[in-house]
Amino acid sequence: MTQTTETAAARLGSGGRRPRPRVHRAWFVAAVTFVTIIGAAAFRSVPGLFIDPLHAEFGWSRGTIGAAVSVNLALYGLTAPFAAALMDRYGIRRVVAVALVVIAAGSGLTVWMTAAWQLLLCWGLLVGLGSGSMALAFAATVTNRWFTERRGLVSGILTAASASGQLIFLPLLAWIVETYDWRPAAVTVALAALAVVPFVWLLLHDHPADVGQKPYGAQEFVPKPAPVPGAARRALKVLASAARTGPFWLLAGTFAICGASTNGLIQTHFVPAAHDEHMPVQAAASLLAVIGVFDVVGTIASGWFTDRFQARRLLAVYYALRGISLLFLPILLAPGVHPPMVLFIVFYGLDWVATVPPTLALCREHYGDDSPIVFGWVLASHQVGAALVAFLGGVARDVFGSYDVVWYASGALCAAAALMALVIRRRGTGEPAAV
Repeated sequence: MTQTTETAAARLGSGGRRPRPRVHRAWFVAAVTFVTIIGAAAFRSVPGLFIDPLHAEFGWSRGTIGAAVSVNLALYGLTAPFAAALMDRYGIRRVVAVALVVIAAGSGLTVWMTAAWQLLLCWGLLVGLGSGSMALAFAATVTNRWFTERRGLVSGILTAASASGQLIFLPLLAWIVETYDWRPAAVTVALAALAVVPFVWLLLHDHPADVGQKPYGAQEFVPKPAPVPGAARRALKVLASAARTGPFWLLAGTFAICGASTNGLIQTHFVPAAHDEHMPVQAAASLLAVIGVFDVVGTIASGWFTDRFQARRLLAVYYALRGISLLFLPILLAPGVHPPMVLFIVFYGLDWVATVPPTLALCREHYGDDSPIVFGWVLASHQVGAALVAFLGGVARDVFGSYDVVWYASGALCAAAALMALVIRRRGTGEPAAV
């Protein structure tokens, strides 16, 4: 028997069958991350469902309730870069487990609130801090550590987890609110966050070196880096360095508009806006859940596209299409669900957070190992944009009696974001990336 034949036989093993290839541990870590983000996403489904019940029970204005939502959204973003640095210092598992407990505490304590400041504390501060530590910077950290290949696809899948959480929880929470009250819905969210903690603690490894493996697609073993002290100082240092570059401000600006036109606008105000047109709350919530269905498809597809096409051009297309769709929304809202509205929901859902994979790719291209923290700051701008529209949208509804002006303004902003994306320059050149 020749050496080649012996080698082939050894590979086949006993019985002449090829051994089944082992699934890389990175995919299990990605799966746990996916489930974790789904659990944390439960509270992200709540704001639009609670506005009318809180207004009816406590008499708080929509602007007041929108202010609590805006604090939550702003902290969701502003916490992210510090959370990414804390993960480098204390490990992913510890930071995420604590964040889930904080989310559960904030959601559960809302059951006993009687004043608007308590809404700001529980819904705004606690849940904002907890969910911020579970933000997309968490997904960016996992992707950067565990994957060398398929990063665009994995970032798309993990981004879709938030939409999947919306898909799972939104119809259920809407049914609970309509059938019982908003308080059982808040308790459900708290329990969902707590249920994920054991999975995180037992299965979420910090680094491939912890289990003696290379990152997926890597040619060489990567030692686990030493803990990085001074998380806050590092986050601010990375910000100061990135802020001296043009791509950072373009990415931050486009992502701020992304947040304004998704979380701040549709996620917060779509249900009450549809209810203004006499659409049942559960029907409006179901439409948001359908957005979640198509967001999963759109975001994973966007990750696949990001591995193959120029990220800046993808962003320009996504923002332009989103802006066009928003201009049609005011004439589509009606008491019932009709085919043009379903078409808008499908179209908008495919574009919901499709912007994340190309934005992550541009951060990696320009900022290398610091990209999770830089993306955390870019995400902060996303949430600041969302917070402004969550608040201003409620104020506009109080002042004008409708949301029309908010839809039109958001469409115009998306057009501006498309133009900004096109002028992001390729690293190391003085010109925009080639066609």
